Amino acid sequence: MAASQNGGVSDPQNEAKRLKTDGNDAGEAGELTAESSISGFEVGRILRESAREKNIFVHGKINDQEAVIILEKTPITQDVLQEMLKNSTRMLEMRNDIYSTYQLRPPPHLNGVKTTVICPATEKHVKKYLRQEMFLIEETEEDYQSITLPYINSQSFSLQWVYNILEKKAEADRIVFEDPDPGVGFVVLPDFKWDQKQLDDLYLIAIVHRKDVKSLRDLTCDHLPLLRNVREKGLDAIMKRYSVPASKLRVMLHYQPSYYHLHVHFISLDYEAPGCGVERAHLLADVIQNLQDEPEYYRKHTLTFPIRADDTLLTKFREAGRV
Repeated sequence: MAASQNGGVSDPQNEAKRLKTDGNDAGEAGELTAESSISGFEVGRILRESAREKNIFVHGKINDQEAVIILEKTPITQDVLQEMLKNSTRMLEMRNDIYSTYQLRPPPHLNGVKTTVICPATEKHVKKYLRQEMFLIEETEEDYQSITLPYINSQSFSLQWVYNILEKKAEADRIVFEDPDPGVGFVVLPDFKWDQKQLDDLYLIAIVHRKDVKSLRDLTCDHLPLLRNVREKGLDAIMKRYSVPASKLRVMLHYQPSYYHLHVHFISLDYEAPGCGVERAHLLADVIQNLQDEPEYYRKHTLTFPIRADDTLLTKFREAGRV
């Protein structure tokens, strides 16, 4: 999932209604249509932008409701390359010896912009995408029990969107694999950061059916059957569906997670996805090995994670004199 705010905020990419820029207004009753949510968006301020990643995060309003819109240029794929070169309008910008540069204006259907709309957006959604200073926390077992866990329990982090997926009330058509077993079962579906048009940035999420495991910190050797099942069947499902072998996938958990319901990320090695850094990512194979060697490894060991300057959890660590 995109750069996530630590401290348990549900990932807005997963909560959002993804809307395409073609103006289609089909949708469930009560949902914002593409026309009303995109054309009616009133630009407020730019939260973050990246020329390298070709995206921009904008805070504004839709029908007087706070909203965030994420615009991202879709990648050029091999299947459209020939048509783009042949049918685009070309304008010469510069020619010098063997070098020349052009502005290409592709046909509209090849010039899409992936658009994610979050509305109504809370202050936490806005802060999530606002570029901020980061800090690194070294959380001991005692820190977790006295600072982090009380903070998690005091917050009202909604997981309804997760339960909607597990109960097939939403996104049922996006599920690519499910093991329905209540103890070791899970569902696999594409992360919203992946447009499913190429495999270089393949990104899927496995969400476990169990509701009693919040994060890496809760895992013990008792959860090894669950973790092994997610890894083995998840990799097998991706191989069958996308022909991507295990050797081409990064399978990992985040700590802190974006939301406190155990989930596992399956990401193409070719994609430098947000959250892949060593300060936050834990390979599932390593997690399994650590729990085999030491049954309560993740309950007892110090875990490091990055945290944003505006995160309330950082304030709690500061108040406790840990930062």
